[in-house]
Amino acid sequence: MREGDLGARPKKRMRVTTRSRKGDQVAQNVLDRRFQVTAPDRVWVSDITYVATAEGWLYVCVVLDLYARRVVGWSMSSSLDTELALQAFMMAFLRRRPPKGLLFHSDRGVQYTSGAFCRALELRGIRQSMSRKGDCYDNACAEAFFKTLKTELTNRTFFRTRQEARAAIFEYVEAFYNRVRLHSAIGYVPPCEHEATAAREAA
Repeated sequence: MREGDLGARPKKRMRVTTRSRKGDQVAQNVLDRRFQVTAPDRVWVSDITYVATAEGWLYVCVVLDLYARRVVGWSMSSSLDTELALQAFMMAFLRRRPPKGLLFHSDRGVQYTSGAFCRALELRGIRQSMSRKGDCYDNACAEAFFKTLKTELTNRTFFRTRQEARAAIFEYVEAFYNRVRLHSAIGYVPPCEHEATAAREAA
């Protein structure tokens, strides 16, 4: 295998990314599965998944705007910590500059219930919503994005390094998913096109 520059494909193992911590702040399920949104930057949803590489796990956090199902923020790291979620949120916030009152929905993972993350939302006038305990359907849109990502990219690709995985995921999200891939929930157009059409109609 060394002579042929070959690597073994890691066995896919179940990896728990949603861990609760006693005493952390848990928000009510304000979203309550109301996934149809009438304007951009009214509701964001977020989740975390993992991708196998020959170097070890790469954790991926995304923030989606429910209006166009567009990925507006993302981060990747070898560590499953609060900073992973904070970086994805801050990318989304700096890109979009949403109005106060935006609803941010996630599961009850420690990354989202941590004091640092809750304060980051509160300081920017963002309301927090969380899924009910153990109910993946409450965050179905974010879960569906990761299912698509894994079906179309990561489950079909062997990544030698985390950097290789990062580059492929970046290309998938920014060049393909947001701009090219047709989405059934928004009339079979790409998220960016859906947003652009709505902006022209509102002008």
